[in-house]
This record gives sequence, structure tokens and C-alpha cells, in this order.
Amino acid sequence: MFTSDCTARIHPALQLRFGRICFALVLLASVAGIAGKAQVQPAAAPAGAARALPPTPDSYRRIAGEVEANLQKEILDKWFPNAADDQGGGFFENYNQDWTRGRQNNRSLVYQSRLTWTSAQAARRYPAKAGLYLAMTRRGAAELMDKLWDNSHGGFYWTVDTNGQPAGQGASWKQVYGIAFGIYSLAASYEATKDQPALAFAQKGFRWLDEHGHDDQYGGYFEVLNLDGSPARDGVSVVGARPGQKSMNTSIHLLEAFTGLYKIWPDAALRARLQEMYDINLRKIYSEAGCLTMFFNSDWSRVPGRDSFGHDVEAGFLLVEAAETLGRDDPAAWSAARRLVDHALQYGWDNERGGLYDAGDVTAAGVVTGNLATDKIWWVQAEQLNVLLLLHTHYGMETQKYWDAFVKQWNYITKNQVDHQHGGWYPTVRANGSPAGEVKSDGWTECYHQARSLLTVSESLLRLADGK
Repeated sequence: MFTSDCTARIHPALQLRFGRICFALVLLASVAGIAGKAQVQPAAAPAGAARALPPTPDSYRRIAGEVEANLQKEILDKWFPNAADDQGGGFFENYNQDWTRGRQNNRSLVYQSRLTWTSAQAARRYPAKAGLYLAMTRRGAAELMDKLWDNSHGGFYWTVDTNGQPAGQGASWKQVYGIAFGIYSLAASYEATKDQPALAFAQKGFRWLDEHGHDDQYGGYFEVLNLDGSPARDGVSVVGARPGQKSMNTSIHLLEAFTGLYKIWPDAALRARLQEMYDINLRKIYSEAGCLTMFFNSDWSRVPGRDSFGHDVEAGFLLVEAAETLGRDDPAAWSAARRLVDHALQYGWDNERGGLYDAGDVTAAGVVTGNLATDKIWWVQAEQLNVLLLLHTHYGMETQKYWDAFVKQWNYITKNQVDHQHGGWYPTVRANGSPAGEVKSDGWTECYHQARSLLTVSESLLRLADGK
């Protein structure tokens, strides 16, 4: 008779073999029981899926801490003071993947402006390190005023050499896209430093642009100007507009620049132009289908083309910001921002990994028909993160979808866009999550989009955590 000891009363020679059989039967029963239970358990989250964080004060504070750490370590510490050119002035522009300095050639208006702007914002956010960041924004402002400003004809050059002589396209034309960033950054530098020359040049830049670049017939601004300020009818636009065309890209950044300048200089003429660019962006460039048209004829008739998902979501933020600066809580701006993000989530969002694709072909009705550019560009990810949280702050009582997408986007960035070996963000990541390219920084690739996004996001998260 067997007892609880299954080897009892068995011939010693058979005990070992029988014991093994009993153990195997028990193991099989256990596995079967586990398998049966597994059939009724919820499926595990797939690898790389977003953390299921509820929108609670603890979650807000947790992600705010992560965002602040990323901003300091992967953005600000990588450029400041490392990018400072102590001999030539301004900032070095070219860095390899491992942050070794690349070949330094010309100085570009956009790059110098964006580092000037970023360091100004950092100085205002972090008083303990204000000395460093104020020195950086003053360095950038000096480069803009002393070398990139055309003392003969006025206006900012697009590019200059290290001696301040116009070079490359800067020797032929002035780009209104770049001039917008010159104005934007000097306004921010003044806000941080209270240096009067920075304000004076921001004002001078606006007045020069308005005198030479404004289209008095159809509204808005020309894309390319000759060096003397006259419209360049055959000029080559740096943002892809053909001669005689206007672009969404230049227009949204003029809106951004005028918004930044108006915050510190509430001038009546500037307000009128800010209102004009707000109306153009909201009424002509944005469509109710949820996307922006990229290019227009001079009379603002639309030119069929592609949909840039990153510019769509960025414009959502800029429209809301501009409306607030004009003293209006405009439902039309919030509606546009929401439609732009919903459209991007529908057509450009990677539902598996997170992250926003670059662009796709689009019909007049807003349907993306294919030819997706599935690379994930650093600035697109930053702008998507920012506007998703913006919409959560406004619509969070109605829906959690923007919060959930925000968490997934943040997880994507921290997992795939950040270079965990050398630091910083990869400029481009392929759809499969692998980085592309061999540089971290060049004339078009810098820290402004990430910095603005992370500065805004961390501040917003802490306000949400405090119930504000």
C-alpha cells in the first residue's frame, strides 16, 4: 500500500526509476495546470509597448523627472558650453555621432539662432546655471548682430564664413525662413539678458523684413529676397518653394517669431502682422481635413503635394501659443490643433513602436494615399511629444487618448531616439528602430526642437501634478 512517500514498499532496485516516473507525472500535471490558467490570463504587453501609466499626479511627476534628466544630459550638456567657438565667435555647428568635432565651414543663420534661443530659455529655467547659459546666448546674439547682419543693405545673411563674409547661398539671397529665426532668437535673448542691443536688433530685423519682404498685394511674406532686399523672383528657397511660391514652413515660423517678439515688445504694427500670419496659417494653410498644405502660389492658391506630419503637429502648438499671445482663447486654434494631431495619429503614427513618420502623399480631402517616408526625424518626435501633452491638458477630462499616445511617444524617444552609447538624440531613426546617418549636429540639426519640447513638457507635467 502506498503512503505519501511514493517510493515506500518498493524494491530498492526500482525505487530510483519509479521516483523519476512520479516526478515526471507531477511535473506534467503542474505544467498542464499552469497552461490551463494561462488561457484565461490577459496577454502580456508586446516588447517595446508603452508603460500603462494612468494620468495621475504620480505619473506626471515621474515623467517630468525623466524629461528634465533627458533635457539636461542629452540636450543642454551636449551643446553648452561645448559648441562655443572661443576663437571665431558663435557656435561650432558640425559634430560626428560620437560628438567629436567635424569639419567647420560656414556659419548658418538658423543654427546660430537656434542655439541662441535655446541657451536663453535655459538661462530663464535654471537660475543655478544662468551664468553659463547667459554667456552662451550673448555669444550667439553677438554672432547674429556682428557677422550675420548685413550692415550694407540690412537683413540677415543666410550663411557667412568665419570672417563674417556672405558665403554659399548667403552670397546670393536672403531667406525669409532664416530671418524669422534671427528675430525669434534675439527676442528670446533679450528676454533672458535684458540686453538692449538684442532687443534693438530684433526690432530692426522685423522692420526690415516688413519693409522688404511683405507681400502687400496678397498678404504674407515672400520666400527669398535679393541681398538688397528686393523680392528674388528666381531665388532658390531653402525650404523647397519654387520661384514665386510661398511655403507653409516659412509661414509657421514667421508666426512663431512674431509671437516671441510680441511677448516682449507689444508694438501695434507687430501685432497687426502677428494677427495676419495667424489668420493666414489658420484660414489658408490649415485645412479642416486636418493637415497643412506645404506650398502655395503667390495668391495663396494651393499647390498639391505631400503632407509633413511633423509640421502639422508643430503648427498645432504654434497656433494655440499665438492665440494666447494675442489675448484670445480661440476655440478655432484648439480645434485646428486637435484635428492636426488626430490626422497625424491616423496616417503617420507607428502604432507598433510609437513615433511619428515623416511625410506622405495626400489628397485635397486630406487622405494620405501612400508613399510614406517612414524615417523618424528627431524634431518631429519632439514636436509630437509636446503637442500630445498640450492636447491632454485641454481635452484630458474628455479622453485619455492623448495621454496614452504621449506616454508611448516618450517611451519611443527614450528607447530609440536617444543614443545610449554617445549621448544626445539620433537625428534620424529608421522605421525598424535602427539609427541612420553619421552625425549628431550640422547646419540643420541642433537642439532647439528638443529643448522647447522638453522645457514645455516638464513644466506642464508639474503643473498638472499640482492640479493647475
